[in-house]
Amino acid sequence: MSSTRTQTPAQRANSRRVAFATIIGTTIEWYDFFIYATAAGLIFAELFFKPAGAQIGLLLSFASVGISFLFRPLGAFLAGHYGDKIGRRAMLVITLIMMGAATTLIGVLPTYETAGVAAPIMLLSLRILQGISAGGEWGGAVLMAVEHAPKDGRGRAGAFPQLGVPLGMLLASGVTALMTGVISPGEQFLQWGWRIPFLLSIVLIIVGFLVRRAVDESPIFEEIAAKKQQTKVPVIELFRKHWLLVILAALVFAGNNAAGYMTTGGFLQAYTTNPNGPIGFERTDVLVAVAFAAAMWFLFTLLSGYLSDKIGRKRTYQIGFTCQALAIFPVFMLVNTASLPMLYLAFAIFAIGLGLGYGPQAALYSELFPASVRFSGVSISYALGAILGGAFAPMIATALVQATGGTNAVGLYLLIMTLVSLTAVSLLRDRSGIDLSINNQAEQEVGATIFDKRTAPAEPVATASR
Repeated sequence: MSSTRTQTPAQRANSRRVAFATIIGTTIEWYDFFIYATAAGLIFAELFFKPAGAQIGLLLSFASVGISFLFRPLGAFLAGHYGDKIGRRAMLVITLIMMGAATTLIGVLPTYETAGVAAPIMLLSLRILQGISAGGEWGGAVLMAVEHAPKDGRGRAGAFPQLGVPLGMLLASGVTALMTGVISPGEQFLQWGWRIPFLLSIVLIIVGFLVRRAVDESPIFEEIAAKKQQTKVPVIELFRKHWLLVILAALVFAGNNAAGYMTTGGFLQAYTTNPNGPIGFERTDVLVAVAFAAAMWFLFTLLSGYLSDKIGRKRTYQIGFTCQALAIFPVFMLVNTASLPMLYLAFAIFAIGLGLGYGPQAALYSELFPASVRFSGVSISYALGAILGGAFAPMIATALVQATGGTNAVGLYLLIMTLVSLTAVSLLRDRSGIDLSINNQAEQEVGATIFDKRTAPAEPVATASR
């Protein structure tokens, strides 16, 4: 159980199995999500929005990326409601199947040239389904990982589902690079090659389904179910008692998500591969660089999970957002040199802050909300943060570049978002190691922000700083 500091060999083995299942599942989910974002930055403007013209078509393509975020809260509400009532594992399986079905169907869609206006309508419909799925998936994955972990290892355990995001990005950019550079270069990629990465999703979904079905339900939820203490309407309870926490948690994620979607959302791919722009790199070269960025992001996300168990979630976040703020303008300066090695260096620098501000999120969110509304709390906070942060970040960045002719305005936009998140996390108390079980429900109700008159007692982790 997560309420104990040590685990039996059987519990440790189960925790490792859960970690493996969450990282496999989230990698598949985010592969599906990023395949769309990558295609939106590279080819969807031409395939689905061509009559609008090159510039407006690219904006519409990025808008289709952002529209899915508007439906994440719906997925979060649904998954949070049922996840707090029927369990974490069931919702993980459902969201995985939804995401995979939507992604596979995108791979067989007709383009505008074939089906006219029906083509972008169908594309947007399937993207919305992806958004609903993504809104519900993350909360279940992180709770399965964190609630199975010992209290002094939650940061490390919670980092594993977080690793699925850079791994999904790595897989998506790698597969697309393979298609553009080897299997279907040039016009072949536009004609049929772009479909293959989407169709591969059906294979990944089968693997993910089998892995996720094999793990045990969260011990915290089993305890809630055994005591029949499920909340009737978790979402109403959440906003009645914890609305401030939801807002602050969403703002914590917004800055990291906005910065992350400069690469994962396709903006830098489109900016650096635009033949009429200042850079003009080949698609395959940029996709390989993005895969490198994902690998660096992976390393720093993993590191930050371990670090948050040592110095606390809050301090790790503050270090991460400071690194991110300091990196923003140098990153764009390096990109604008139009040098491929400098692009790699820019991505490496950017990955430091991204990873440090992402790895602790699962543990931080899980320790903010009481057990009875925890699935709803983490899912809805994450979904709202994604809307405020990454939903339209690529579209905003593209519009700023088109309006100003440079990237300084984009850098300022990202700096503001980063400072907002730094402020939000500084208003939260570090509750690393708090008892997550339903037995501690009353104490979990208080003490999560610096505005609270008293703090919930939490046994500190071994070397965590308060």
